[in-house]
Amino acid sequence: MDLILNRMDYLQVGVTSQKTMKLLPASRHRATQKVVIGDHDGVVMCFGMKKGEAVSVFKTLPGQKIARLELGGVLNTPQEKIFIAAASEIRGFTKRGKQFLSFETNLTESIKAMHISGSDLFLSASYIYNHYCDCKDQHYYLSGDKINDVICLPVERLSRITPVLACQDRVLRVLQGSDVMYEIEVPGPPTVLALHNGNGGDSGEDLLFGTSDGKLGLIQITASKPVHKWEIQNEKKRGGILCIDSFDIVGDGVKDLLVGRDDGMVEVYSFDNTNEPALRFDQMLSESITSIQGGCVGKDSYDEIVVSTYSGWVTGLTTEPIHKESGPGEELKINQEMQNKISSLRNELEHLQYKVLQERENYQQSSQSSKAKSAVPSFSINDKFTLNKDDASYSLILEVQTSIDNVLIQSDVPIDLLDVDKNSAVVSFSSCDSELNDNFLLATYRCQANTTRLELKIRSIEGQYGTLQAYVTPRIQPKACQVRQYHIKPLSLHQRTHFIDHDRPMNTLTLTGQFSFAEVHSWVVFCLPEVPEKPPAGECVTFYFQNTFLDTQLESIYRKGEGVFKSDNISTISILKDVLSKEATKRKINLNISYEINEISVKHTLKLIHPKLEYQLLLAKKVQLIDALKELQVHEGNTNFLIPEYRCILEEADHLQEEYKKQPAHLERLYGMITDLFIDKFKFKGTNVKTKVPLLLEILDSYDQNALISFFDAA
Repeated sequence: MDLILNRMDYLQVGVTSQKTMKLLPASRHRATQKVVIGDHDGVVMCFGMKKGEAVSVFKTLPGQKIARLELGGVLNTPQEKIFIAAASEIRGFTKRGKQFLSFETNLTESIKAMHISGSDLFLSASYIYNHYCDCKDQHYYLSGDKINDVICLPVERLSRITPVLACQDRVLRVLQGSDVMYEIEVPGPPTVLALHNGNGGDSGEDLLFGTSDGKLGLIQITASKPVHKWEIQNEKKRGGILCIDSFDIVGDGVKDLLVGRDDGMVEVYSFDNTNEPALRFDQMLSESITSIQGGCVGKDSYDEIVVSTYSGWVTGLTTEPIHKESGPGEELKINQEMQNKISSLRNELEHLQYKVLQERENYQQSSQSSKAKSAVPSFSINDKFTLNKDDASYSLILEVQTSIDNVLIQSDVPIDLLDVDKNSAVVSFSSCDSELNDNFLLATYRCQANTTRLELKIRSIEGQYGTLQAYVTPRIQPKACQVRQYHIKPLSLHQRTHFIDHDRPMNTLTLTGQFSFAEVHSWVVFCLPEVPEKPPAGECVTFYFQNTFLDTQLESIYRKGEGVFKSDNISTISILKDVLSKEATKRKINLNISYEINEISVKHTLKLIHPKLEYQLLLAKKVQLIDALKELQVHEGNTNFLIPEYRCILEEADHLQEEYKKQPAHLERLYGMITDLFIDKFKFKGTNVKTKVPLLLEILDSYDQNALISFFDAA
């Protein structure tokens, strides 16, 4: 049977963070549950639904932004005590709203994630993990990269405390006390952890994880090693996963997997006989899903998925049918209910219009008085700037709590803006004079009404670094704008990876000098994405990177006074040499730079570029033929006279043109990389070959791989 869910919007609170909404346990099976939610205004609100109206149970006074909300209580009893994390403090409330706990952790950073199990409290700030028992400090761990989430396997089932940290460097760290028992590599930066079936599955050791690039997986965390059960790739290119829950919404007696993503997608996965998940239902909401829960809120006996969104909407996707089967008497009753609802909404609307008029008058008076301070309205922006491995482009996602009017994008480095299918905004470009004012790009996106989320795709050029700025103007009065800045790094298309192929021909760059570990780490942070801001613990560190565009690799090993960088691409080594020597000169540090160039690596890089270049040349050739072939088709009336290859081009014409449009300047980009490789190869030999570049471009125009390799060898 198909799963049919109907949307019901319950109420709106302030802007919400990830995992800040829960359903309190029901008093009996399939009875309605209360919803408790915390927002950025610091307000905790608990409400239930009565006759289609949201009725408040309690509401706290505003305070500091609530980063997490969890339910707790004595193990093996209903978990109905409410715990919130705000700044460095934990507060506890009963289900009636009475505060019974205020615990100041004295952490130097704000709490980002929290998990509660009986009297055990597990907290993480950006890099620090703490375990408390009865509010007494037990264990501590300093992570090498940012901690996105924390969880503990069920103590009541395993009789051991096993906390797990989801870290930004694509690793799950399994702890024992204050030490790492083992690390688990996952396919993307993990953003959320959840116990399978809400209790760790059959073994009590099954852990679900979701990543920022939209992948989902299940791992069994045994006492000695991890066992990977299954993994779902993000083939539909949907958003990153922010929240996961387990609940039997299908009604077959097996708990389904509920998933909320940052592009507004809500998904339900059911499990088949092989325990492999299969997508059963999906629905798109207009903004990111910060929390997801399965339960019963709107009406007794009707299960539903309850979600909270970034701007604070609490919405239910319910199994309750909207159009009910009814007799004549029932119809009258429904009509009466509808009339009551309409009149109540009318009254609410009139009240709001009156309130808006009052506030507008107050604002006019206060802004015209002599003591008036500038009253610029504040608004929240949720932004994300990430590198996509699949197409070597950056995604810039901007989400605002109110409708966006326009977004101005400005860049002081050359970048390409790529088409995004989900984007309905109208873009217009302004001409730039890069020599006069460092502007390489000025583009304005004008959004349609009620657009609260805008997604852009950007492709940068390695070696060109600077800043991308987004000026976001929402539809509010008086007009206000916020600026967000994003750094385009010198090696911007590199992404962290867990391992590299050591058998490839590598070029080596070695730096020595009077520099500290913190200084050389700050240079690596400046050059490469996905490196933690803080220097990792220890005297020496190794990072591996992969170029998402070319699949070349980079190994960086550095310590106090020494840095060694190895890559199979000479251009990567050349960029690092130029940037690192520039950074050292700025700080008046004398660097000794030595390098070893492997001649075979140039041929190796050209072979990596070859399939991409060949594909793009063929695509360009096919697109050029389309118009002529269409003309012939019109002239002849059919395509029977054409050879199969040309018939195939006509059949795929729309797809080919779409792909060509999606990849502007792709061919020029590949030409640029080959040209840089040619110049860099001879730069390390002390030869300037820029005069031979026109000859190289001629060879590229009539491309042949062997001729290109011969040109590189002979030059």
